[in-house]
Amino acid sequence: MGKEQNPRRVADNEAMAKTRMLRTSPQKLNLVAALIRGKKVDKALADLTFSKKRIAGDVKKCLQSAIANAENNHGLDVDNLVVAEAWVGKNLVMKRGRPRARGRFGKIMKPFSEITIKVRQVEERA
Repeated sequence: MGKEQNPRRVADNEAMAKTRMLRTSPQKLNLVAALIRGKKVDKALADLTFSKKRIAGDVKKCLQSAIANAENNHGLDVDNLVVAEAWVGKNLVMKRGRPRARGRFGKIMKPFSEITIKVRQVEERA
């Protein structure tokens, strides 16, 4: 007499991970996400490791989490995983300010964003 299990939000050959509250703008984060879309996970990890973008380390952690979810929770083969999708969303914006000349106030926006990475197992082509 237990609660029924929720249906999976992704297909049987997929796994995903989400990282929220990343302290960068969605536009800058999307540049890093575009770097890994459609690539095999080992190549994507190598690209993120040697990227000069500051946020690439956090995206790498999210990708490693998606790989671990695929292996441990869904029993997928790590060697056949590709980054199927990587999308970016907006999160909150901290509003700060700075006094300017003639009694004015300069707005400073400090945006946060979030990234969702979905990995998919593909069959090897002979």
